[in-house]
Amino acid sequence: MSSTQFQLKVVLVAVALITLPGCLFRRHREEVALNPGDQPDKILYEKATREIQRSRFDVGRLTLQTLINTYPDSEYLSKAKLAIADSYYNEGGVSGLTQAEAEYKDFITFFPTAPEAPEAQFRAGMAHYRLMAKSDRDRTEAKLAELEFKEFLLKYPDSHLMPRVKSRLRQVQEVLAQGDFKIARFYYAKRAYPAARSRFQEIADNYPNFSRADAALWYLGQSLEMLRRPKEAAGFYARVITEHPLSSYVEPVKERLTALKHPIPRPTRAVLARAQADAVKKPGKDLFQKLASFLSSSPDVSATRHGPVRLGQPKPSAVEVARGAPGTPATSTIVATPVGEDALRSGTPIASSSAATPAQGSPAATGAPSGEGSENATASASKADDKQAESSTPPAPAKKKKKSLFKKIIKPF
Repeated sequence: MSSTQFQLKVVLVAVALITLPGCLFRRHREEVALNPGDQPDKILYEKATREIQRSRFDVGRLTLQTLINTYPDSEYLSKAKLAIADSYYNEGGVSGLTQAEAEYKDFITFFPTAPEAPEAQFRAGMAHYRLMAKSDRDRTEAKLAELEFKEFLLKYPDSHLMPRVKSRLRQVQEVLAQGDFKIARFYYAKRAYPAARSRFQEIADNYPNFSRADAALWYLGQSLEMLRRPKEAAGFYARVITEHPLSSYVEPVKERLTALKHPIPRPTRAVLARAQADAVKKPGKDLFQKLASFLSSSPDVSATRHGPVRLGQPKPSAVEVARGAPGTPATSTIVATPVGEDALRSGTPIASSSAATPAQGSPAATGAPSGEGSENATASASKADDKQAESSTPPAPAKKKKKSLFKKIIKPF
């Protein structure tokens, strides 16, 4: 080593020793520098956000919790609550994302009108989205993500996050539909047509934007034909043409509709334009991309289509079914008719005769319309039946008096 290089190294070491303490001191001064007008809650909030930005999540959350407990009326209270949820979300992992979802829901509960509430609802769904597994594995997180995104669409229809939420919801529904399609194909291959029909039916009703919805409709029609329900099968065959005009199943569908003597429909221009746009945007995968998708633990959402989002109709509750909600079968009314003593002694069946014919005085027997008139007719008929029952029923025999034990003993004497 020459003397010039040695001298250069000595100079660099000396400069480093002189400037390094100054840099550390300046950094420390920046962290502890306080303005005279700053409030304590503001100081705690800024200190916590700096700690979270440096990935010191535990220290930042502890500082924010101190702010919440010490200053419950602070203007930074909502920001501190949201920052705690964001820290868990940025930390990631199963425990972090699970806790983040709970914190976001708490924020919406305590601050429902805050400007950050839509963002909190979106991230609550994204916490489940990031934990979502592949279509052939556990579907719990995908179902929860779908519920959170649907809740966002219902609660915040005017939010600027609406396009992002719809895109994520379509991706979640693609994963759910992939799982149902695999199960349905398994049942179809095993010739379990009732089970296959129910799975394909669920895809057709709830996931119309599924990348393989045309195949689901085709196999649904095939399953219904195997179950000897050709009229229903023709309706689903027609949907292949009207909803997926560029599908490879269009020609086989036309042949089946012709065989079933069903008219062949024509798609609209809007549907045809959307199908052409989806065909252009459909990505092609090479061997390396397919291998990477196979080895990845995340679900494949590359085939998701761009179409309207369907929220679906909620199933009627037990109360609605009991009240007679639209579409539910009407419950039958049981009418009790009086029976005389002769009928009881003869041993003739009573339940079958009373069930086969309506009771005398009921709306079905008299032809009276349901309403106030029918209620009056039923009331009068019940009174007449009560009188008839009273007249036809014989009086009960008088009870014999029991002799006392003392009389039984002294009677022989």
